[in-house]
This record gives sequence, C-alpha cells and structure tokens, in this order.
Amino acid sequence: MSRHPIASRGPGLACYGPGLHKDIGAQMSLLFEELDFRSTPIGDVSLRRRRDLASGADVFEIKLGEEFLMSSLFTTSEVELARLGLEALDGDGLEVVVGGLGLGYTAQSVLEREQVSDLLVVDALEPVIAWHQNALLPLGASLSADPRCRFVLGDFFAMSASTAGFDPQKPRRKFDAILVDIDHSPEALLNERNAAFYQPKGLAALTAHLKPGGVFGLWSNERPDANFTARLADVFSEAWVEEVAFHNPLQNNTFVQSVYLARTDRGV
Repeated sequence: MSRHPIASRGPGLACYGPGLHKDIGAQMSLLFEELDFRSTPIGDVSLRRRRDLASGADVFEIKLGEEFLMSSLFTTSEVELARLGLEALDGDGLEVVVGGLGLGYTAQSVLEREQVSDLLVVDALEPVIAWHQNALLPLGASLSADPRCRFVLGDFFAMSASTAGFDPQKPRRKFDAILVDIDHSPEALLNERNAAFYQPKGLAALTAHLKPGGVFGLWSNERPDANFTARLADVFSEAWVEEVAFHNPLQNNTFVQSVYLARTDRGV
C-alpha cells in the first residue's frame, strides 16, 4: 500500500497570478515526498524524502510509526561500524553478515572493501528490502547489482538464537564478521523481544555463527556503556568500544555514538 506524495502550499498563492498555482505546487512537492507507506507485523513503516534547505541536498528517512529509524543526514557511525569491524580482521575472502539494512550505508561500506567476498544483509521488514531492490533509495541500485550482496528477509535475532543461523541456503554457515545496526542501543530496543540477544546467553549463541577470530560489531545511538562492554568481555575472547563523534547540523553541536566490537577466540 502506498500513499500519494505530500505537498504543502503556503498562504498568498493568489498574488502570483493565474496559471502559477500549479507550478508552485509542483515546486513544493519536491521539498517533501512520502515515497512509500506500508503496514508490517511490527507496525506501519514509511519512506520519506525531503529537501534540506540549508544544504540543498535530499534527505531520506525511514519511520516506524512515529519513530525515526534512520536518516541519511546521519550516517557517519553506520559507515564506521563497517570500517571498524572489518579493520579488525586480516585476510581476503571475508564473509560478512549485516543485521539491519536500513538506508544501506553499512552494507555499502562493507562492499567498498575488496577483501569482502560475500555479504548477507538480514532485515525483518520486506518493504525496506523492496525499496532497495526497486531503487527508491540512493544506494539500492548499487547494492542490488553487486554479485557479492544478497538480501535475506528474516528476524535477525531469531536467526542468531537458532542453530541454522543467517543463511537459509547454507544452514550452520559461519562468518568472519557480524555487524548489527537494528536497535537504538543495547537498552533502547525497538521491540522488547530483542532484549535476550544482548544478555550473555544471547551473545553466546551469536558466537556459534562466527569463525575463529571472527568479529561482532554493534552500533549504538548512546555513548559507551562500560557494563555492556564488560558483558561482551565475559562472552568473547576480546571486547572493546569505540566512540564515533560527528557534527549534528540540526542542533549545531557534536554528537557521540558508539560502536561495540568483540572477537571470538582465534583458536591458535
């Protein structure tokens, strides 16, 4: 299901004379569009495009109900999730899972690295995958065309807890890196059912899908949490957290997010 693009018209249109109302309406429709709106099992999801008047750039946003899931205005930490996770690995032919497709910036950053041979991107929202496959999003065409990249429709957290894992075509497959950007943080969850993943048992289940020396990376909208880092260290062979700072143009200040990283035993 989709709705028509939204256009707003300000007061005073009559002063422009006959014949110009349509042109002004067309111009305003370029400033904001709702590109798609669909109902899903976890709520209504929508894709919006708006023109940022300060920069003149198009901003793409995904909302779940009234909650913003992602904006192309803020992508620094999504890119850093991929960079930090893969820089912690050696060698070529890396097999990677990204949990959470979103606008595609983490997946794109993974594919920019030649040492990556295979990428599975797991997302529970069919509309988000469709937006990329139908090139409604700027990165959709390149992600869909890359032979190394495959979209998987599924519940990342259920897959992580299962013995079959993330690849429906190859059960029990192990990966060099699993990079996750779904919830806002280990404490601020989109769904309370996800909570078990961030506990020791859930994290231990994830390690079964990593190769020896494999890396788990987790994006968080919050500053580093020492308790969660310690929890990772209890499950993994190594654990650390990196701060990611960037300029927030909406508030004109510096905003700090986090990328948690952990490594399984190298088995050497």
